[in-house]
Amino acid sequence: MVTGRNENLTGRIRLGMVGGGNDAFIGGVHRIASRIDDQYELVAGALSSTPEKSRASGEALGLPRIYDDFKQMAIREARRKDGIEAVSIVTPNHVHYEAAREFLKRGIHVICDKPLTSTLGDAKKLVKAAEASDALFILTHNYTGYPMVRQAKAMVEAGDIGKIRVVQVEYPQDWLTIEQDFKQAEWRTDPTRSGAGGSTGDIGTHAYNLACFITGLEAEELAADLEAFVPGRQVDDNAHVMLRFNGGAKGMLWSSQVAPGNENALRIRVYGEKGGLEWAQEDPNYLWFTPFGEPKRLITRGGAGSGEAAARVSRIPPGHPEGYLEGFANIYTEAARAILAKRTGAAVDADVVYPTVADGLKGVTFVDACVRSSKRNAAWVKL
Repeated sequence: MVTGRNENLTGRIRLGMVGGGNDAFIGGVHRIASRIDDQYELVAGALSSTPEKSRASGEALGLPRIYDDFKQMAIREARRKDGIEAVSIVTPNHVHYEAAREFLKRGIHVICDKPLTSTLGDAKKLVKAAEASDALFILTHNYTGYPMVRQAKAMVEAGDIGKIRVVQVEYPQDWLTIEQDFKQAEWRTDPTRSGAGGSTGDIGTHAYNLACFITGLEAEELAADLEAFVPGRQVDDNAHVMLRFNGGAKGMLWSSQVAPGNENALRIRVYGEKGGLEWAQEDPNYLWFTPFGEPKRLITRGGAGSGEAAARVSRIPPGHPEGYLEGFANIYTEAARAILAKRTGAAVDADVVYPTVADGLKGVTFVDACVRSSKRNAAWVKL
């Protein structure tokens, strides 16, 4: 993760978007997130895989400049004095690498949806492209932007739960329990566009990233049992993964999109020598902290016991829910601080946090290892 903070942000960042047309859920999410703290102005887009759909979506949004494809957009925007400074890439996974590369090599900052790419080979190439560019690369693992996730991370770093022994993280959904006939399901269950991982790539990467973010640990080995329960499905819709972290901690990860009764039930439990932490995405303002041998304590966003790490990514008084959109907005605003610092040549302070291309590579490596392990009957494999 990159860290740093800049206050008194001034001057909107000119933003472009690749993907995210009228019928794409995630495009709307990113547009809302970019506007919440008023740091970006969306001025250009290549919003669909066809010129006709791209133009229709761009006109509906009132964009000043609409392009047929992302390469045309990258070339022309880089030549303009008022061209975009950053681009948001919200396409299906298989487009991420080529689109990001075109903007990175022209010095345009990239804000990319997860997972990083659809294949490990493309992920490694994208890391090299980002390292060779002067532009920043931000990956939108939005759950790292939740205030109480930041609180949990700070408490782990402060030693409040001691040396970590056990990490349990799960992300069950139910929306793919039966075969679905709409765009989001169609590309997410197609390995040529989503990648080899189904639930592992779509939501398992979120769970894995969250576990690593809060604990500061990295997995060294894993054993995965992946299954496609829906007949004819070509990618996994359920995964059970055992993890061995550096330092000796052990972990369990469950991702499923065929668990009736679960909507977006991302949940993490971390246990150390001195205590434990629990957080659930569907109840995001609350963090449970249990020092060993003492009663369970509830820490609320903005309440007693909640520290600066949570406060700096909170907007409204305690008791009012902050969640999914605000988490995305926090990543966009952290990115804005870094981009504006880059624009002015200022140093980035020490407490801005956003996921980078390196975090994206870890996620794709996780998916690749899960697939390899499952093909070997859940054998242990190294990451």
